[in-house]
Amino acid sequence: MALTEKIYLDYNATTPADPKVVEAMLPYFTENFGNASSDHSFGWYADDAAEIARGQLGKLVNCRPTEVTFTSGATEAANLALFGFCKKNRSNGNHIISCKTEHKAVLDTLEALESDGFEVTYLNVDGQGNIDLNAFESSIKPSTILVCLMLANNETGLIHPIKTITEIVHAKSISVMSDITQAVGKIPVDLQDLGVDMAIFSSHKLYGPKGVGALYLNKNNNISIDKHLFGGSHEKGVRPGTLNVPGIVGFGEACEIAKQSLKENHQKFKNLQNQLEEGLLAIDEATINCQDEERLPNTTNVSFKGVNGAKLLRYLNTLAVSRGSACTANQVNPSHVLKAMGVEDEVALASLRISTGRNTSSEDIEKTLSEIKKAVNQLKTSVV
Repeated sequence: MALTEKIYLDYNATTPADPKVVEAMLPYFTENFGNASSDHSFGWYADDAAEIARGQLGKLVNCRPTEVTFTSGATEAANLALFGFCKKNRSNGNHIISCKTEHKAVLDTLEALESDGFEVTYLNVDGQGNIDLNAFESSIKPSTILVCLMLANNETGLIHPIKTITEIVHAKSISVMSDITQAVGKIPVDLQDLGVDMAIFSSHKLYGPKGVGALYLNKNNNISIDKHLFGGSHEKGVRPGTLNVPGIVGFGEACEIAKQSLKENHQKFKNLQNQLEEGLLAIDEATINCQDEERLPNTTNVSFKGVNGAKLLRYLNTLAVSRGSACTANQVNPSHVLKAMGVEDEVALASLRISTGRNTSSEDIEKTLSEIKKAVNQLKTSVV
């Protein structure tokens, strides 16, 4: 079956580049090909384009352009932020607080920091994915230097109360980093209002090109990080190397489009989510994870009890859906997010993340529901 004949419902993994984004990028591969660090007109033109894009990012998430560092993606941004901040502030303490449901880009980086002598507390969550704020406050120590929590979960869509958490820790002179990757472009994200010290996000989650992301460092809070990449003074020395100007231009254009269409897309996503979840709940023993919590409007995580999860995706070969994060979905293991929420391994394996996008239609949802119902019924009858 051709890819064009399948229904794509994995927009949390990646999105197609908007045609306007591609159009904006093309000149920077050909006639406007200069190196942004070159001291002549070709370089100045490329540098100007990167600075315009920096401003477009700033307008979308409400930060100053000078607070944005371009990276190769959110994963690199997480590494730069966590290693850079923790090593710079090691003299103030070695304790970090995070959560068991964070993205692997953060969890794996924290594990590397643990091997370097840092101590990490991984907060538990309840059955709906929420952090207990009292338990969170109790986990803070005199040696705590950083709290690292995502704004919106990439698998369930659950939105954490980052503003409240930031207020709690700032009162104790502790810094906050937030992975805002899945939230940007889907819900309003105001970094000034959230008050976080560092944030990371990525272009390809909001209809921009792959291979470009951003690190936000709050200048109001005088946040700076140690360098651990070397080879030039690009990006204020935080991330050396020739700027990916075409990608950066595309990222900026994607942010511009996202800002203009945010309200309209939010309502569309919400309508599709309601349609989808009403149909899913009509299936026997189906559960919408985090159903009653504040979630991203485009994200649904559903579990099916009594279904052979190892075969479920194969039975849905006309749909592009996932078990969870694209970083781990090729492994037949239960989602670490659902396990942290107390979902049994067997049920977690029979769970789907369905994430809609700008190109998703109501007809797509109806066809999706029909395919899922058929697959679940077949697999339930075949379970021994």
